[in-house]
Amino acid sequence: MTAPDPPPPNATRGLRAQWRQVRRLPFTLMITCLLAGLGIVQLTFQLGNLAYRTVTWTGETRDSEARIRALERDVRVLREAAAAAQDPSYLEQLARCQGFVGVEEEVIVAVGAPETPGENCAVRRLP
Repeated sequence: MTAPDPPPPNATRGLRAQWRQVRRLPFTLMITCLLAGLGIVQLTFQLGNLAYRTVTWTGETRDSEARIRALERDVRVLREAAAAAQDPSYLEQLARCQGFVGVEEEVIVAVGAPETPGENCAVRRLP
């Protein structure tokens, strides 16, 4: 029997490098797990932030749309009032609601009549 040949010097150096890599492996795995954990925490935070912003944005959008509808209604009422202000029959009706009478008309007041007119008049809300 012959003795085994000693490993060449380069092979010994390769074994040492491999042993160092194996010794570093737990440290590398710990760093990898730490980075994965931080990634999970960041992802959870981003998803929570996204959900919060979605809920907030939806509520603000709903409020803004309600305000826009109210403003559009106000614009429509004002346009109708501006158009009616030029109509003589509307102005006459408005004067009657306020208690005015024509020059040729007689005023007859009932015994139980209210002091302020307005029962027969529709109140128009102006913004």
